Amino acid sequence: MPKKSMAGFIRKPWLPYVVPFALFMLLTEPARYFPALVPYLYVTKTVLVGGTLWLWRHVYADDFATVLTPGEFVVAILCGLLVLVLWIVPEGLFYQLDSGTGFNPYVMAESKGLAIGLIAIRLIGASIVVPVMEELFWRSFLMRYLVDVDFRSVALGTFTWLSFLGVAILFGLEHHRIVAGILAGLLYGALLLRQKKLRGVVIAHGVTNFGLGVYVVVTGNWLFW
Repeated sequence: MPKKSMAGFIRKPWLPYVVPFALFMLLTEPARYFPALVPYLYVTKTVLVGGTLWLWRHVYADDFATVLTPGEFVVAILCGLLVLVLWIVPEGLFYQLDSGTGFNPYVMAESKGLAIGLIAIRLIGASIVVPVMEELFWRSFLMRYLVDVDFRSVALGTFTWLSFLGVAILFGLEHHRIVAGILAGLLYGALLLRQKKLRGVVIAHGVTNFGLGVYVVVTGNWLFW
């Protein structure tokens, strides 16, 4: 690729929204075929994706410019808890892809100390890195891109049926628990439509993932990880 074309590609406005997500998915797929690599892959993708988000943090300034009111903050937390319930309670009732054995650090790690370290990294990755990365991709970029390819000209929380339902369905297909994922996508999308602020959706997503992590660690139901 010529230098001029490469420079133009690097300046594409969608790149900072797509690359972290693509990197995360790229480092997730090998785990299906090489289970022994799961701990190392998760640590690697958490660090790399987190670093990529930090590198492009200036790009996301407008996405997080508007702060939440106390009421909106509470609603975001409640939304996250509702998604958590919908993720756990209907287990076995809805169609889902093969979930395998899940992420059990006590089986994968060589010592208890290492297992605890893996749990900590998993919680940090799932409750901080993943919500920021996914919400930037799904509901800041793609939800607006489906309204207009010049997505930065579209206000956060702009509604069309295509963008709202399309993103919810694709979000569900990204997960093993497809139906629960679609329901989560609908609730997160509805929260964004109501608040028009990405912070709320990131908080809701973070609450869901952190709550799920706590549930998994306390109950030992590693299939959810």
